[in-house]
Amino acid sequence: MGLWEIVEDYETLFQITYLNNDDIIRLNTFKNTSRKVESLSVRALLQQLTRPDARIVYYGQSRKPYLDDNSYNISVTHSNEYTAILLSKDRQVGIDIEYMSHNIDRIAQKFINKHEIISNDPQVRRKHLYVHWCAKEVLYKICNKEDINFKEDLRIKPFEIASHGYITGIINNQSRHEEYNIYYMFEKNYALAYCFK
Repeated sequence: MGLWEIVEDYETLFQITYLNNDDIIRLNTFKNTSRKVESLSVRALLQQLTRPDARIVYYGQSRKPYLDDNSYNISVTHSNEYTAILLSKDRQVGIDIEYMSHNIDRIAQKFINKHEIISNDPQVRRKHLYVHWCAKEVLYKICNKEDINFKEDLRIKPFEIASHGYITGIINNQSRHEEYNIYYMFEKNYALAYCFK
């Protein structure tokens, strides 16, 4: 796993990242600089973790990322000033990071189901909800985002919030019933979760 705090500007990231002509053309399709910086931070982190000319290719409607040489399974996430990548040679992976900036309670009904228990303490509740969101994103990525109802098919077993820990996530729909150990942690004002299949 790699975690990159984006402190560089566009020019700096552009200079330290290997890009071929196709990469530069793709980079120039992004309209705003922040999206370009985000893309370059992913490439810079990937090249630090693997090889200098590593490239990500996206396939299908889900836009699932693959390495150009298939040397690793990969999951990519970014939020605000952080980018994270999780790699494995032989296992499916999922990672998600979220900047805890907004009142997530307003959208909780969109992703929390009746089987999930969320704290009523406002300070704990916010972190609880962000961990649930990140953990469900991780499960969604493990399933390749296919045939999954985010709210109803993904469930997080009850847990006590801490600065970091393991929780259990369940995928349950017509095609699968699987349980996963999901690791979560907080870094500054970010929640991060990841797991392996």
